[in-house]
This record gives sequence, structure tokens and C-alpha cells, in this order.
Amino acid sequence: MKTHDEPALGWTLVLRRQPVHVVEGRPEGSYADSYELICCDCGDDPDLDYRDISPDFQRIRGPYRLSAGIEAYRRHDMLQHGQSPIPAARWPRKRTGSADGKTG
Repeated sequence: MKTHDEPALGWTLVLRRQPVHVVEGRPEGSYADSYELICCDCGDDPDLDYRDISPDFQRIRGPYRLSAGIEAYRRHDMLQHGQSPIPAARWPRKRTGSADGKTG
């Protein structure tokens, strides 16, 4: 059983699509075209609406466009949690070319 202090589904840091607003811990209505960064390790509560959190958590949450949100996630994880993000050069790449490895 998880308590209210434990992050849901085992995650502690997430970049999620920002709901228009949250009612009783659930997204109400549609979603905005922006994203928010939520860090349970820092004390943010994903069940709270953006308007109900402190200005410090509002600064962390954003809102962000997707590419800026991904960068904010990587930077927050590295600075606050000591995680070294995988360099983009080491990300799996989509394979192109024929099955024998030749392109063309």
C-alpha cells in the first residue's frame, strides 16, 4: 500500500502534459499544449493543481514546450539528483539502409 507521501507508480520525476486544471487529484477537462516537470523527491505533489503549489514548485513545473521540457528534465535530474544523463550521441538510433548494412 502506498501512502500519500510515496510517488505513484514508482516514479519520482516526470515530464507530463499539463492538464487545464486538477480537481481532487485528477485532471479535469482537456490538456494544455504545454508540459510540466514534477519532482516528488523535491516535495512536489502531482495531485495538486499548478495554482495550488508554491512559487518554487511553479518555477520547476514550468510550463514548457516539449523540447524545452525534455532539457529541463535532464538538467533537473543531473543537478538535483546527481544522475548523469545519457548523452544524445549514445541514444539508440533508427537504423537506415538495407538489411545487409549497405545504404543506398
